[in-house]
Amino acid sequence: MNENLFASFIAPTILGLPAAVLIILFPPLLIPTSKYLINNRLITTQQWLIKLTSKQMMAMHNTKGRTWSLMLVSLIIFTATTNLLGLLPHSFTPTTQLSMNLAMAIPLWAGAVIMGFRSKIKNALAHFLPQGTPTPLIPMLVIIETISLLIQPMALAVRLTANITAGHLLMHLIGSATLAMSTINLPSTLIIFTILILLTILEIAVALIQAYVFTLLVSLYLHDNT
Repeated sequence: MNENLFASFIAPTILGLPAAVLIILFPPLLIPTSKYLINNRLITTQQWLIKLTSKQMMAMHNTKGRTWSLMLVSLIIFTATTNLLGLLPHSFTPTTQLSMNLAMAIPLWAGAVIMGFRSKIKNALAHFLPQGTPTPLIPMLVIIETISLLIQPMALAVRLTANITAGHLLMHLIGSATLAMSTINLPSTLIIFTILILLTILEIAVALIQAYVFTLLVSLYLHDNT
């Protein structure tokens, strides 16, 4: 079977039209909601997890930073559900696309930086030059700090893309090996299949952890500018 290793990362189309937008809008539909006064166990557990996550992320923020809590909670839910849906067979993971992750990282980073320059311009400019810097090193440090600031959204996007893509590729390779070995050696197939199951469990954890890390880093950028 000659299958392209990167075929699962190609944006799908329906009748020649891109279907990525529909796929991106699909995960929020899976979040259960309740119209009743008393919630069931699923809704209660979901609300408890959301409150726990938001409390942990917002503990470091002041009043102005906490106004971003709804957006950050929405971001972590969207990223986590998108990553988890990508683990299903014959599915597509939008977060494996660098353009998708940059589209999320750049506006959030830019909003936090602009807020910092508007409300705390002295502190924002102070980050470009640490206190006690020797005079000959001032131009070089300003350039280095400027580059490190501008590269933050790229680092956010590349980190999420690399982790999700690497896991998907590894699962694809081990799955192909399991299928190829099934007609050759049954004991080896069972061992590889066990490794595949363990890797799938690990990828579920990675999908959730990467969503949390992505949102936490955005929260830290926000904390530095509020």
